[in-house]
Amino acid sequence: MEFRELSIAGSFEVTPKQFFDERGVFYEYYRFDQLAEVVGHPLDLQQGNTSVSKRGTVRGIHFADIPPSQAKYVTCTGGAVIDYVIDIRVGSPTFGQWDSVRLDTVDRRAIYIPEGLGHCFVALEDDSTVSYLCSATYAPGREHGINPLCKTVGLEFEIDASELLLSPKDTEAPGLLKAKDQGLLPDYEECLKFYEQLNAEPKEAK
Repeated sequence: MEFRELSIAGSFEVTPKQFFDERGVFYEYYRFDQLAEVVGHPLDLQQGNTSVSKRGTVRGIHFADIPPSQAKYVTCTGGAVIDYVIDIRVGSPTFGQWDSVRLDTVDRRAIYIPEGLGHCFVALEDDSTVSYLCSATYAPGREHGINPLCKTVGLEFEIDASELLLSPKDTEAPGLLKAKDQGLLPDYEECLKFYEQLNAEPKEAK
């Protein structure tokens, strides 16, 4: 596996090594030990999710209160998506900025998104299938959203705006600055302390 840190510190693009033969292809899409070496601690797997989306579907921007928030290891097992990590940590030097990775069945990349960051993707093909390994279970009272069309964030979807499909929940979510004013966003220094705590824990297999 090859790991490349994205412009949002702590998030990584993961490119697996694929082995092809006449039967097809084999690859490791997740290795707890290699990820832990890069991130500083293993991903404490608590929940796995899968979504299947038609072309133009936008899911996000989603995040959860920290602690414990929810780290995610995201892959695409069918179709193709552009996956975004957004820095929503108030006080971060990259607050409001984002980076993205194309996830598809060609390069079969994954993206690791640590706790405290926002996550979003847009489906580029019908039946795009995205799977998430998560460090915490879903907790409705701790889950929040930012409107993915927020101009302050300025995500570039690489698809015509007329094709975008958003849920009512995401459409009604506040923009980044309004979410900040409402006190919904995580604090950068608190996130750093939480990362230090995770890095200090025993690195057991997950």
